[in-house]
Amino acid sequence: MSESPAPDGSFIQSLDRGLAVIRALSEPADMSLSDVARVAGLSRAAARRSLLTLRELGYVRQAGGRFALTPRVLELGFAYLSSLSLPELAQPHLERLVERLHESSSVAVLDGDDIVYVARVSTRRIMAVSISVGTRFPAHATSMGRVLLASLPARDLDASIGRMRLEPITAGTITSRKALASELDQVRRQGWALVDQELEDGLRSVAAPIRDRSEEVVAAVNLSVHASRATVGEMQHEMLPPLLETASAIGQELSNSRLAAA
Repeated sequence: MSESPAPDGSFIQSLDRGLAVIRALSEPADMSLSDVARVAGLSRAAARRSLLTLRELGYVRQAGGRFALTPRVLELGFAYLSSLSLPELAQPHLERLVERLHESSSVAVLDGDDIVYVARVSTRRIMAVSISVGTRFPAHATSMGRVLLASLPARDLDASIGRMRLEPITAGTITSRKALASELDQVRRQGWALVDQELEDGLRSVAAPIRDRSEEVVAAVNLSVHASRATVGEMQHEMLPPLLETASAIGQELSNSRLAAA
């Protein structure tokens, strides 16, 4: 559930619980109080207090005994996105890449053990779930997630791998911490990641890092295709080169933008 309170007493537990409830309500269906408490890792009483507070603030709606987020919660996410120039800068680059290859492309950032989509251009729906800005997936099972994880300092990466729940999303998902660490070593050496049907059967994805002017990896960009449309070899030889070009172009524009704003 929550992290330990800060030693200086500045940790606000009620805020932590409220945010846990918001994260729990990201499930697509309306949830009962018991569901929210279970997913958020809270007692029913604590979950109820948070839900009622969020309802009064307009972030949660209640219908009978079930709860769901309201559109107002987007204010929280868009406050972050509006402070980040990356989505606006990346969008035209994604559009050109998609027009060239006729496959969907996205940009994501790392948030804990998940990736969060911040920009996307789609040509067709190739996944069972709909992807949009704000969508989250486990980092370890995605090409963008592996690029971002591989860029972490060794100590942070070890801690991240140690706390991950490596559950088998598909038959091909890596579930061994040792195997994941080895895969991330390979991603770090080659500078890109390719995931073959580990997040969803029939889905292949290749990703490259987006670097700022100090060469720090700040995001990742990918191309995703249905397995029937491209083999792993075709993705490496035909899609990876233009993807790497796009990642470099986005990084260069991001660096120039931030340099001009400094």
